[in-house]
Amino acid sequence: MDVRALPLMPEDWSGHATPAWLIVLPSDPKTWRPMGAIADLAHDAVRHGDLELKNGKQLYLHRPAGLKAQRLVFVVASDLGAKAWRGAVAAGVATLKNSGASAVVIGWAGPEPLGDLHGELATTAFADALYTYRHTKPSAPAAAALGKLAIAVDKTDKAQLAAVRAGLARGTAIGAGVTLARECANRPGNHCTPTQLAAQARALAEEQGLAIEVLDRKAMAKLGMGALLAVAQGSDEPPQFIVLRYEGATRKSAPIVLVGKGITFDTGGISIKPAAEMDEMKFDMGGAASVLGTMRAVAELKPKVNLIGVIPTCENMPDGRAVKPGDVVTSLSGQTIEILNTDAEGRLILCDALTYVERFKPTAVVDIATLTGACVIALGHQHSGLFSADDALADSLLGAGRRSLDSAWRMPLDDEYADGLKSNFADVGNVGGRAGGAITAALFLKRFTSAYRWAHLDIAGTAWKSGAAKGATGRPVPLLTHFVLDQAEGKAG
Repeated sequence: MDVRALPLMPEDWSGHATPAWLIVLPSDPKTWRPMGAIADLAHDAVRHGDLELKNGKQLYLHRPAGLKAQRLVFVVASDLGAKAWRGAVAAGVATLKNSGASAVVIGWAGPEPLGDLHGELATTAFADALYTYRHTKPSAPAAAALGKLAIAVDKTDKAQLAAVRAGLARGTAIGAGVTLARECANRPGNHCTPTQLAAQARALAEEQGLAIEVLDRKAMAKLGMGALLAVAQGSDEPPQFIVLRYEGATRKSAPIVLVGKGITFDTGGISIKPAAEMDEMKFDMGGAASVLGTMRAVAELKPKVNLIGVIPTCENMPDGRAVKPGDVVTSLSGQTIEILNTDAEGRLILCDALTYVERFKPTAVVDIATLTGACVIALGHQHSGLFSADDALADSLLGAGRRSLDSAWRMPLDDEYADGLKSNFADVGNVGGRAGGAITAALFLKRFTSAYRWAHLDIAGTAWKSGAAKGATGRPVPLLTHFVLDQAEGKAG
């Protein structure tokens, strides 16, 4: 993907030769800038009823009169806010994707200057529109010719030009990270086993200059990761424990740690899931995929921060060796856990990972997991669920989500909810009652995080889509990348 800022005055747009123009129009034509023939075409389209000036409306013109461009798309945006801007760009790129155009130039017709976020969001929308899964589908459509993106910026406005360029660079990195996360999560369970996920992490480490360590079953057993190994014992696929390191600051600088749930396929174990839609349980490693994607984005941007990505990964399968409801296991922390439901396995692999990362003396730890269906019931598919007892950390993650349009919603974490996790036979049960299931799951994890600042993102409702658009979203790579960059810049939280 080739992206750049194009220093070009609006009055020169019509004479610029390009395969396609994408003009984002404010809904008030009185605010349109002088764009020569482009403005004439827009006014004519509105006057004749071909283009309605409402948010999201668009019009495609082929070989437009008076332009050196071969194609022209008008898209209306109600304002220059992040959502309206990204939506307009996404709609226009979708129209041009299969048009034969190899490049597109985006022009904002309003009076307000573009900022870095506009550059970023245009780039991530572009990358999202161009992604097509092909790994196990030879019949997938050929790659679109469209591969180049430019944003027209007044050549006299140096500050605007610098801001857009910075945004394009950030968007390129985040877009690549999201694409990597989507690709990993979309692969079927027989093409993304724990071993193959570890191989993907090694390839990323080599490509981006990251340090990597992968612990096998023997090493995990020696450490005492009884909870993680209990989940893995029903599968023929060996578990892996992946540790990736990006070192952008001094060794004395405490790292941020991201922990991603990596269940590459979840049958539910002995507490087996219903058959309907079980295929989607290949997405149960969405947290792990988002950690890989974030490490990819951060490594490209090279902020002055230390970042560690930790991925506990295994399958949850039902066979004669599988853990049973009522079994008691000992976690790495020494706490015993009564496994009341083997389908609450994500928290079991995460709790050992959360204990393991104490050794890094982190400044903050964020775990990311497709953890509970209860979170989907609570928040639907719009917001990821955010749980943290640390207000500053929570605010930083919420802010990062708002800026990147990868939103999270803070959920309660009151200790009273933990009563449901009491067990007569172990220190804690792995599930509570049905009510407040996302909260009790978070409180289970909280028991293993007393040594550092911690937040939990439940992405069960946001990591993938079902239905006709079935596939991974790559969330919350944008949120996490913005969060890490904020920490590198010393922002609160």
